[in-house]
Amino acid sequence: MSLRAIKYENNTLEILDQLLLPAQSKYILVKGVEDGWKVINKMQVRGAPAIAIVGCLSLAVEIKGEKFESKKQLRQEIEGKLNYLVSSRPTAVNMKIAAEDLITLANQLAEDANVNLEDMKIKFLTTIEDMLEKDIADNRAIGENGAKEILTRVSGDSLVRILTHCNTGSLATAGYGTALGVIRSLHEMKRLEHVYCTETRPYNQGARLTAYELVHDKIPATLILDSMVAALMKHRNITAVVVGADRVAANGDTANKIGTYQIAVAAKHHGVPFYVAAPLTSIDMKVISGDHIVIEKRPDREMTHVGEHRIAAKGIACWNPAFDVTPASLIAGIITEHGVFRPEQLKEEFTDAST
Repeated sequence: MSLRAIKYENNTLEILDQLLLPAQSKYILVKGVEDGWKVINKMQVRGAPAIAIVGCLSLAVEIKGEKFESKKQLRQEIEGKLNYLVSSRPTAVNMKIAAEDLITLANQLAEDANVNLEDMKIKFLTTIEDMLEKDIADNRAIGENGAKEILTRVSGDSLVRILTHCNTGSLATAGYGTALGVIRSLHEMKRLEHVYCTETRPYNQGARLTAYELVHDKIPATLILDSMVAALMKHRNITAVVVGADRVAANGDTANKIGTYQIAVAAKHHGVPFYVAAPLTSIDMKVISGDHIVIEKRPDREMTHVGEHRIAAKGIACWNPAFDVTPASLIAGIITEHGVFRPEQLKEEFTDAST
């Protein structure tokens, strides 16, 4: 059974504090939007799909317990708080797209004379609550589509070796995962020989979180340092690289955890296909290329310290972008719940659905 990073029952929202993993499994109660913003910004919850779900559910928790005098007041409350949640981590597009969709829904319900205040509230909350189940279903479809694509590259019943970066599993989504969902699908099909996960400095999501999930699911896996990727590809016959995405531009350029770009470069040199696994909500057709993606900068302390222990010389300057952008030219395919697409196919396939 996959891990549950998000628990939502009877209007109670709890998230697994990922800052404490793997040493401690502790759930945090999220009482409303302010709590939601904090757990996202502090990276107690992370992963683009999970950020959107937790942000929206934090709004649902708050709205359900409030009284509103009019549909107009409810609509204004929704818009203001969703825009606030988007500011928690600006690079991940899923929260932004979810906010835009929910604000549009709130405007439609507010303008519909056949919908009273209570009906508006119920319909809005139901839409948010349905996000959990939809995300898991989408992830399973991504996993199946990605596994089938990768297996077309090997002969007969050959087993595959996969490299992944950062965390893209149950801890980054509502469940199952995107890139890790592809790995889980290959494992379920008994076609996975081995998976290699990077440590993912400076936050160590691979060492702390992906390794935790792989051990939990008893998937054959090995942890490597970020600096070992090229050597691994030279010596271990990697079948494919599969990573997640925080935002995919219209031309296929993909923003993902820092370190992804250099893995793609190494993969190109060694002839290893590089795939991005992401739901449709991670594709931002309003951004024409990766040059227009805003990259979040993180605090110096994430680089200079491990816990309370300083590992860098005092006084050294730091540059700590949380993400980098992999050019579409290095990407063999983008794995979605709708199928696998070459980067140049995105405009034709998804413009209508994403705008």
